[in-house]
Amino acid sequence: MNLTVNINETLTSNYPIVDVRSPFEYNQGHIPNAVNIPLFSDEERTEIGIVYKKKSEKAAIDLGLKIVNPKLNDFILKARQIAPELKVVVHCWRGGMRSNSFAKLLSDNGFAEVKVITGGYRSYRKYIREFLGKPFRLNVLGGYTGSGKTMILKELEKIGQQVIDLEDLANHKGSAFGGINQAPQPTNEHFENLLYYKLSKLDLSKDVWLEDESRNIGKVVIPDVFFEQMQKAGLYFIDIPKEERAKFLVVDYKSCDRNLLKQSVLKISKRLGGQNVIKALKLIDENKLYEAALITLHYYDKAYLNMMQTRVQNNIIKLDLPTVDKHKNAELIFAQHCNLSNSRFSASQG
Repeated sequence: MNLTVNINETLTSNYPIVDVRSPFEYNQGHIPNAVNIPLFSDEERTEIGIVYKKKSEKAAIDLGLKIVNPKLNDFILKARQIAPELKVVVHCWRGGMRSNSFAKLLSDNGFAEVKVITGGYRSYRKYIREFLGKPFRLNVLGGYTGSGKTMILKELEKIGQQVIDLEDLANHKGSAFGGINQAPQPTNEHFENLLYYKLSKLDLSKDVWLEDESRNIGKVVIPDVFFEQMQKAGLYFIDIPKEERAKFLVVDYKSCDRNLLKQSVLKISKRLGGQNVIKALKLIDENKLYEAALITLHYYDKAYLNMMQTRVQNNIIKLDLPTVDKHKNAELIFAQHCNLSNSRFSASQG
């Protein structure tokens, strides 16, 4: 008889997790660290679904058994590799036939403890959506494109601050140029899974730092409930001269394929204006990346300023910084944050 376990118990246990859904389902989104051992390939799952609709449930089950039986030994071997202590958690979409059949196979073949997640992956998705709606102590780092915000977050992390790098989770730097040299983006669903996973590792009674973003990071979307909190959080806006930021962007993108840079310029052609597009493309061809960066920054600065107008204005703390120096800028931002925190504490005590 299979044991059942709820999603809370699963996420706090150290047992390996086996996801028996199809590769397509798994790639759409999965519990981070779960390993996929699919009962059926995508094609096999489609075939079984067709038989279920056109014939009957029994015919679909019979076909499923016919497909699975030759794979049973392979399933056991893979599961043993994942769970050498022979203790494992198994799940499918709803905690139904697929996960229970797989769990029984392992229990009948020497596994000491096999648990099935009640409600399956669907219960995990419900759990994380509720989790992301909790109140967090967010501090948002903002600034125009090329301010080195991601590097500052890493410096803050080095001095013990808790950080969530949304662009790293999204595999995208947020602008039209943001997908260059990045891995493929996750689905929206899996981006939410990754965001939950990172947050779940933090002490949520303490501050969490992240970068100011629009609702979309490339093709993925920040969950509404979390984005609303970002919009209401305190914003540390760093204002660095455009020339310094252009220099930084040249260093960041100088090794990139010039054709990819030109394609990114074309993505914002309507907002940049025809003459600016022609000029920027010509400058890239001439390897004058600094001058090209200055042109694109004119558009990005205006776009970010418009976005910032949607925020609660009295929550914005502006810092004028002379250069893109990650060490000094992180120190100044953190010092300002400490001063404000102390002032608020003193006011509450007064």
